[in-house]
Amino acid sequence: MFRSLSGLTTRGRCLLAAGVAAAVCAAVLNERDLLRVAVFVMALPLFVALLASASKVRIAATRTMLPERIPVGGHGEIQLDLWRTGRLPAGEILLEDGVPYALGSRPRFVVERLPQHRSVPLRYPVQPILRGIHRIGPLRATITDPFGLCEFERELISHSRLVVVPRVATLWGQPVGAGIGTDDEGNIRLHAGQGEIDVVVRQYRQGDDLRKVHWRSTARRDEMMVRVEERPWRGGTTVLLDHRAAAHHGTGATASLEWAVEFAASVCVHLSNSGHHVRLVSEHGRLLAEAPGTASGDNPVLDVLAALQPAHERDITTSFDPAHGQELIAVLGTVSSDSVHELTKCRPRGARSLAVLLDTPAWSGATSAAEHRSTAGEESATLLRAAGWGVVVANPGTPMSQVWAQLCREAAPGASLIGGVS
Repeated sequence: MFRSLSGLTTRGRCLLAAGVAAAVCAAVLNERDLLRVAVFVMALPLFVALLASASKVRIAATRTMLPERIPVGGHGEIQLDLWRTGRLPAGEILLEDGVPYALGSRPRFVVERLPQHRSVPLRYPVQPILRGIHRIGPLRATITDPFGLCEFERELISHSRLVVVPRVATLWGQPVGAGIGTDDEGNIRLHAGQGEIDVVVRQYRQGDDLRKVHWRSTARRDEMMVRVEERPWRGGTTVLLDHRAAAHHGTGATASLEWAVEFAASVCVHLSNSGHHVRLVSEHGRLLAEAPGTASGDNPVLDVLAALQPAHERDITTSFDPAHGQELIAVLGTVSSDSVHELTKCRPRGARSLAVLLDTPAWSGATSAAEHRSTAGEESATLLRAAGWGVVVANPGTPMSQVWAQLCREAAPGASLIGGVS
C-alpha cells in the first residue's frame, strides 16, 4: 500500500487530503452525505494507485540496433518493441531512451493504449558524429492514469552497445614500386629498374656505400644513383598510427586525431580489399589489429579503431622495427627529432617507408594551415626524407584521397598510380 501511495502525483495527494478533510468535517458536523463524498474522494486515488502499480509490472520491451555497426556520419535506427501481459489495462505510457549526445537527441514516445499480447514497434533514428563504443539506455517508462492522479517509473531495458566505426574514404591505386604486391606483381615492380635481378635504383644520399653506385643510371640521369637491393616478399603492409594525445590538436570530431584514425582506417580497408595482409600497430609498435587480404564488410581494424583512446605517452620510444621488415605506412602527429630517430633507427635501409605527417596546429581552427605550420613539423619532415622516407604533409583542407595519391607518388617519384578503385 505504501509503495503504491508513493506514486501519487500532486493532484492525487491533494485529492486524498481533500477527502480526509471532508471526512473530518463530516464527523464534526454529523453529515452522512458529506462522509460518503469524502470516502469516495479518498478511495479514488487509492484505487487508481493500486491499479497503476499492478499494471506497471506487466509491461515489457526489447531494443534492436539497425544495424549494430554504424560509420561516423552514417544513418541508423533503433527499434523498440513494447507489449503488455495480463488483463489489467495500462494507462498512458511515456517512454524515454537514454541516448548519448554524440548520437542525436533523446527520443520520447507516448503510448496511450497498449494492446495485450501484441507488440507495438517504435523507431527513432541515430546519426553518430563521434566514433566509439556508445551505451544506449536505459529505457525508462513512466505510467500514468487517465486522471493524472498517480505515476510510476520503471526501467524496461538496461544498456545496449552500439559500435560507431570510423568513416572510410574511397582511395584509388597503390604505391608504385612498393613491395606490397603479391605473387608476380611484386616481382614485376622490383624488376622495373634496369633489368637487373632484384635491383632498383635511387638518388645517392650522404653515407651510402660508393660501391653500390649504379654507373649506367648515373650517366643517363646526370646525377649519382645507387643500387638498392630488395628481395620481393609477400609479408604485407604495416600501418602505424600515432595516437598520442600530446601529438594532436583539436577536440571532438574535428580533432587531428580523428582525421588520423579515419585515414588509417581508409588505408587498411583499401589495402585489405586489394588482397594485401595489413597490420595496424601503435606508435610504439604494439599490434592493434590484423586484416586479412579479403574484401570483407566486417573488417576487424574498424572495430579496434572504434574503441581506440588517446595514449598518454609524450614521446615515441621503440627498440625494434615496428613493421618487422615489412613496408611501413606511418600516420604521425607532431613528432620531435628524438621520436623521428626512434622510428628510423631500426628500419632497414632498403625497406619501403612512407609517412603522412599531420600539420596538427592547423586543426586548432584559428587561422590558415600555412600560418600554423610549425618549425618542428618542417624539421621532422626533413629528417624523415633524409632517412629515405617518403613524406606527405596533410592539413584539414586536404581530402584523404589526395593525400593518398601524393603518398603513392612519393613511393615512386614520377610514376603513375596503378590498381582500381577500392
